[in-house]
Amino acid sequence: MTPYRTLSIALLGAGSVGGQVASLLLQHGDELAARTGARLELAGIAVRDLDAERAADIPKHLFTTDARELILRSNIVIELIGGIEPAREYIIHALTSGADVITGNKALLALHGAELFDLAEQVGAQLYYEAAVGGAIPIIRPLRDSLAGDRVERILGIVNGTTNFILDRMDTSGEDFATALAAARQLGYAEADPSGDVEGHDAAQKAAILATLAFHTRVPVESVYREGITGVTLAQVESARKAGYVVKLLAICERLSDGDGEGVSARVYPALVPAAHPLAAVHGANNAVFVQAEAAGSLMFYGAGAGGLETASAVLGDLVSAARRHVVGGPGVAESVGADLPVLDISRVSTQYNITLAVADRPGVLAEIAGIFSEHGVSVETVEQTVAAPAVEGTATLVIGTHTATEAALSATVAGLSASDAVVAVQSVLRIEGE
Repeated sequence: MTPYRTLSIALLGAGSVGGQVASLLLQHGDELAARTGARLELAGIAVRDLDAERAADIPKHLFTTDARELILRSNIVIELIGGIEPAREYIIHALTSGADVITGNKALLALHGAELFDLAEQVGAQLYYEAAVGGAIPIIRPLRDSLAGDRVERILGIVNGTTNFILDRMDTSGEDFATALAAARQLGYAEADPSGDVEGHDAAQKAAILATLAFHTRVPVESVYREGITGVTLAQVESARKAGYVVKLLAICERLSDGDGEGVSARVYPALVPAAHPLAAVHGANNAVFVQAEAAGSLMFYGAGAGGLETASAVLGDLVSAARRHVVGGPGVAESVGADLPVLDISRVSTQYNITLAVADRPGVLAEIAGIFSEHGVSVETVEQTVAAPAVEGTATLVIGTHTATEAALSATVAGLSASDAVVAVQSVLRIEGE
């Protein structure tokens, strides 16, 4: 048998994911060699603090604080330190030194992906990033490779486990937002500062990555429309359940066509998902990505969206791919962004809406409200009216469902409702997705 060649692997970071990657690489070295045709030798692990507590099965001699030196003597570099700097600097250093790079750094890719992919193409290297979206769920490779010859029309994704856990607790356990968030913190699903999750920043970064892949068009994160879940109330969740919906924070990437031509939309917001839709059954901190393609039809990828061991699985999958490329030879596969479609503003999106209003409890109010909707070209599909609690005597609650309308028309309608004497307050506006 031909002896295996040896590839040196540099690991940057030894946190929950990095520690698992190191342990699995050391434990399953023989199996990985048989799968790749190369012996994968862990050359070292770059960390900030050599004295920090580490997993007992990782030899201490592997740790170093000199990341740049470690990179220079490695064929493949795995970046798992997170954040923007020095991660960006290290990846640039690795690519320019001839190494392939594997990263799970969604924030860095969303902000500087174009620069890094361009550099990788220039030097003939490859940048792998399966772990950046969906944890253990294989979604990057299917979009980049399996569906590369198809035309992806739409992606609906639950891509943040923290927010899904919170909304699921509100729906299934009847907890309010604060109580569900406290439970997420206690179980380790939410950070001490959960704003990146609950305000939708994490999901927006992932939406930018997915849209760029799906539509072969660079979609910067600043072009992703974003709303978080901090304004979602228990009353909204309960009302949604009674109407046959579940509230989910969705990352939506969509190909849009109208009289002005074709473009793409990437957006993140809490939405009403029909209870019969597969995404409605995604519970706890799990993630799922629902893809609609012209030829392949509807596909769903489901699984753990976070966790050290689960994310390490995605990293090792990329490592096997990178090692096989080194064994076979040839340049890296360039990023496919030749479509160069315009990224459209949220105002161009069309969907259905569910609007909750507190209105004056007097004759003629329904006609006034209907007139405002008609004035702005938004067609009303359903109206539910209930008398409010005594604490707000003299008002009633209207829950209005619309037919499909544009965001621009909906925004004008909400402005008209807010200015009307018949409306005490526009309590909520939720979009309906997946019907």
